[in-house]
Amino acid sequence: MIKEYRARFNSEYSPQKFQEMMGIIQENAGFSPEFKISETPVFLPKEFFGKITEACESIIAQIREIPESELQKAIPENCRVPNDGTQPHFIAIDFGICKNEGGELVPQLIELQAFPSLFGYQYFYRLAMNEVYPFTNDFHKFWTPEEYREVLRELIIGDENPENVVLLEIFPEKQKTRIDFVFTEKILGIKTVCLTRVKKRGKEIFYENERGELVKIKRIYNRIIFDELLKINDLETEFNFCDDVDAEWITHPNWFFKISKFILPKLRHQYIPQSFYLSDFPENEELSHFVLKPLFSFAGQGVNLHPTKNDLEKISDRASWIMQRKVQFEPVFEDVNGEFSKAEIRMLYIWKDGEEPTFMTNLVRMTKSEFANVDFNRKPEIWTGSSIAFFPKD
Repeated sequence: MIKEYRARFNSEYSPQKFQEMMGIIQENAGFSPEFKISETPVFLPKEFFGKITEACESIIAQIREIPESELQKAIPENCRVPNDGTQPHFIAIDFGICKNEGGELVPQLIELQAFPSLFGYQYFYRLAMNEVYPFTNDFHKFWTPEEYREVLRELIIGDENPENVVLLEIFPEKQKTRIDFVFTEKILGIKTVCLTRVKKRGKEIFYENERGELVKIKRIYNRIIFDELLKINDLETEFNFCDDVDAEWITHPNWFFKISKFILPKLRHQYIPQSFYLSDFPENEELSHFVLKPLFSFAGQGVNLHPTKNDLEKISDRASWIMQRKVQFEPVFEDVNGEFSKAEIRMLYIWKDGEEPTFMTNLVRMTKSEFANVDFNRKPEIWTGSSIAFFPKD
């Protein structure tokens, strides 16, 4: 936290300004976000950015060293999709914001996933924050708005006509992240299509446009999470996720499993807490020092912060769970009432074919409870919910 910027923001903040910011977002989207939004950004020192960037680069380097045959073991057979890609196009890496013994802010890895996040929403959220609080324009932007849109366009649309590229989701109108779909449509000019509305003709897939015409899908910006898909009973679709089709995935669904909590026990770094597959968990370790997590859940689902011996004994598929050493999120983000919030920061990378991974933006989740995920922060407390981190310029 940078005290001078925190003091300035808190002095300028008012509920009316927050409503002004939310009004800008609502005007652009046509509706309000359906997840909790924090009233404030977080201000983090450039030293912290250096540490978290170092950790991300180390993680990506280690991922590249994991044999493909090992990564393939992560994919459940009923979820294996043909025509796997040679690399993911997105990596989201989540860190808790903690303190070390010297009192310095340090990142501690929580989890990671080769899956896109709120690239569209974060773009508009930052613009709204900059408009209402002009001094936030002075922080490092990494990309101009034009550059940001163009980089996403090159990755997701490539050389295709935007009409032939779709954002694929299951019942998108029911998803709490649907505001990101709308903003993605605005940035890229593509359509959001529900899996149930995809038509299949041989190996080709199509969607129906506003004129009732079938349009071939050549690229799929995939936003479907397998975990959610498998929970839907009696789902009838022409296009099965595991079908071999003539379309390119951005990013291929298999990577959701390959780069996930599955690889946490394989990673080593000072900012990576120790993890074990439950099947390998040493009997002499103290349970109270660990968190129990299912490998392939999303958004904090299934996480047990206080596992007991009885909890572990109930699990039969022990290879599908990990035990991760606990980290202490530091309450350093002071609100206008003198109370403090903790936060988790997600570093969002894209990875174009044949190029190096590139940092795009970040997403912060603030909390005053044990869980950082916005699903667990619905109470009307200030300084909780989804946000963004600002870093000083060099």
